[in-house]
Amino acid sequence: MRIRLPARLLTLAFAATLQAETVKDREGAVREDRAKLEDGRRWNYNDPDSGFRLAAETGKPLLVILRCVPCLSCAGIDAGVLEEKELAPLLDQFVRVRVINANSLDLRRFQFDYDLSFSAMIFNGDGTVYGRFGSWWHQRDSADKSTAALARTLKAALLLHQGYPGNKGALAGKQGAPVPFRTPVEFPALSASYSLKLDWEGKVVQSCVHCHMVGEALRQHFRTRGEAVPPEWIYPQPSLQTLGVDLAADDTARVETVRAGTPAARSGLQAGDQLLSLNGQPLISAADAAWVLHRAPEQGALPAVVRRGSVATGLTLELPAGWRRNSDISRRAGTWQMRTMVLGGMVLEELEESARTGSGLDNGGMALRVKHVGEYPPHDTAKKAGFKPRDVIVQADDLRERISESGLIGHLLQNRRPGARLKVQVLRGGERLTLELPQQ
Repeated sequence: MRIRLPARLLTLAFAATLQAETVKDREGAVREDRAKLEDGRRWNYNDPDSGFRLAAETGKPLLVILRCVPCLSCAGIDAGVLEEKELAPLLDQFVRVRVINANSLDLRRFQFDYDLSFSAMIFNGDGTVYGRFGSWWHQRDSADKSTAALARTLKAALLLHQGYPGNKGALAGKQGAPVPFRTPVEFPALSASYSLKLDWEGKVVQSCVHCHMVGEALRQHFRTRGEAVPPEWIYPQPSLQTLGVDLAADDTARVETVRAGTPAARSGLQAGDQLLSLNGQPLISAADAAWVLHRAPEQGALPAVVRRGSVATGLTLELPAGWRRNSDISRRAGTWQMRTMVLGGMVLEELEESARTGSGLDNGGMALRVKHVGEYPPHDTAKKAGFKPRDVIVQADDLRERISESGLIGHLLQNRRPGARLKVQVLRGGERLTLELPQQ
């Protein structure tokens, strides 16, 4: 399925309306951002290559902030980074680059959580990655201006920089993985509509490749080739919550809670533990932990080192088969594309327990209520197939067991190809109906 530009713009507008609030004057916000920062006194603007050169020349580490200006999410922390006087002395120890679009990003270097509207990557001047930063706390609360976690990440990065290159071996796992194209605009899904540079003389926002579009282009690449979408691109950058850990919002990787009965609990992790390394990689942020999981196997074990009190302790975090499907991807911008591919544009939610009982449904069976049905192409496939809001999906082909929307999306992207027709049983007003849902 190749989404043409008008359809893509509809996707972005629709997702923005339901999920990610944007500024009223998107064009004006981008131009104002450039006018304030392009003089280069505090930030190198939109030119990471010159940042790498300057870092190599000065011996400073390189901090690259990646920010989607039209999106209100993360506006608080973005303002804190730009305006907080207490943070300035720390930032001054870095070569600083602000990037506001993904068009020309070198994807061999810039691999991070593409669904965030504010991210950071920290490098040595030779391109070696020290770490990543990105916050879903700030993503969900545009008023959150806290920079405490970022400050701790930057301080930890400076320590890694002081130990470089002696610690280069420990940093090997943080480096980027192979990618099919060097820049986003080389992907067929983007090449016809975007170029390497923003159109500052025209409509600049419409010329911008947003970060989430990189993940979408990757998934489209596999889908167009008739291949299963790799699990790490269905459930990208999974948080440790997937394994039962909640990290503190104001620290690098400090365990706040461990849920009973989860892989994290079985590993011996405890509240208060400071995660120092995971799978051999030094952790300087929650995003670093997500990167480890992003590159982790589908089943296996990850060694971890924690500081508990004043003692460093080794643990083993077991990854059970199918662990990624515990990720909740429902609020990710890139999930809208996946819903179009395999759910025909529907948004699904699990039926609450009381409603299950009232409908006579088994507690262990599938019960996904249709929360929304897309109205416009290409998101209206489910509507054309006869699906309606409040339908309850109880079977998809031979899949009947209890599953979340995120789990069903992953199952279908792995096991169904474009052109297939999925037989779906739904409950509607006490009647059981069978519908066919085309896969795109």
